[in-house]
Amino acid sequence: MQKKKRHHRRSIRLKGYDYTRAGLYFITICCADRRSLFGRVENGVMILNEAGIIADACWMEIPAHFPLAILHEYVIMPNHVHGIIELQTDPAVGANNYSPLLRGESQPICGTSRTIGSIVRGFKIGVTKWFRQNTDIETVWHRNYYEHIIRNEQSYNNISNYILNNPAKWTGECT
Repeated sequence: MQKKKRHHRRSIRLKGYDYTRAGLYFITICCADRRSLFGRVENGVMILNEAGIIADACWMEIPAHFPLAILHEYVIMPNHVHGIIELQTDPAVGANNYSPLLRGESQPICGTSRTIGSIVRGFKIGVTKWFRQNTDIETVWHRNYYEHIIRNEQSYNNISNYILNNPAKWTGECT
């Protein structure tokens, strides 16, 4: 009897790394099929269209949904988003790594999942929801996302400059 072939996706995450750890993360999220959905670059300046303005607003809303997240430099490009997200340590986390509920509260605190993946997922969901309600586009994002753990100040400065200069160096690729 022949065994059924299964697809085994190779993870692009750092094996054994705890993505709830406090620190700085450089995130790149690309549009499906490299479609330019968020606007255009003119003379090295990103011009957001309506969808780009929504993506920008969803990015800025991240800390409202994930209180441990601090946003640093970011840019919405025609077909991708770059950003640095800082995760803070939660002083309210108890011995079992659960946040205590506030007195009289029956629901968990908003944004209780504390991974970079859950933050990216929430952002992608928000933007996708807008597209599905306002356009005929169903698939907005490339599956997954890219991340780099920023480990020192020099790396942070290099990545910050890369993000801020991305529109001026735009070639039409998701990089």
